[in-house]
Amino acid sequence: MATVATWVQTHPDSVPVLGLVVGLSQEKLKNAMRDAFDTSGAKTLALREPSALIGWLDRDFDLLRSLTVQVGRQYGFGDVLVARAGTRVTAARAGASGRKVEDGIEAIAVDLGLTYRTRTRFTGRNGRTAPCDLVIPDSDDAAIVVAAKGFDSTGSKLADAVREIVEMAEVRLPRQFVIAVIDGIGWKSRKADLGRIHTLWATEQIDGMYTLATLDQFREDIAEAARIRRLL
Repeated sequence: MATVATWVQTHPDSVPVLGLVVGLSQEKLKNAMRDAFDTSGAKTLALREPSALIGWLDRDFDLLRSLTVQVGRQYGFGDVLVARAGTRVTAARAGASGRKVEDGIEAIAVDLGLTYRTRTRFTGRNGRTAPCDLVIPDSDDAAIVVAAKGFDSTGSKLADAVREIVEMAEVRLPRQFVIAVIDGIGWKSRKADLGRIHTLWATEQIDGMYTLATLDQFREDIAEAARIRRLL
C-alpha cells in the first residue's frame, strides 16, 4: 500500500486510472470521493493524503488485489470487446438507482391498496399537465402525485429531475398532494439542485421530500393523504 501511495503522490493526475482499475468512471470516482472525503479533488487528495486515498480505495473497492491481478494479466481481443461493452453495463447500473426509488414507492401504493399509474403526466391548474412517476388514482383526477428521482451519476438528468419537480409544483391544484422522493450518491454533486427541491418543500410548494431511508414515513404520509381524499 505504501508503494502505491507514494506512486499516486508522485503522479496525482493518475488517480482516475486507479478508479478505472476498480471499475469506477471518472464521474463515479468523484461522487465516491465526495461521499468519503467531502471533496472530489482527486489531485489534492493524492498530494496531501495519499495513504488515506489509497487506503479508502483498497478498503472499499479492493484496489490492491485488483492491481495485482490486472498488472500481470495478458489481454486479448475478447477483453477489448468486454471493456467496450462496459459502457452499456454502466448505463444500466446508472438507471438502477432510479428504478429502485420508483419500485419502492410503487410497492407502497400496492400495499396500501391504492389505484395508481406510473411514469405518466397529471392534470393540474387550468388544464396544464406535468410529468410524474406515480399518480393516485389517475392522471385526470390526480389526488397524490409523486416524483421518484434516484441517481448514481451527475449531469443533465439531475437538472431535468429538478425541473420536473418545479413543474409539478407550478401546475398543482390546491387539493393535490405533490411529493418528491430522491436518493442516490449523484445528488451529492448537485447540492444547489437539492437545495431547490428542499426550498419547494420548506415553502410548502410541495408537500413532502423523502429518501429511501425515510420510506416508512412516506408510507404513513401517503396513507394519511389518501384518507383525507377518501381514497382509503
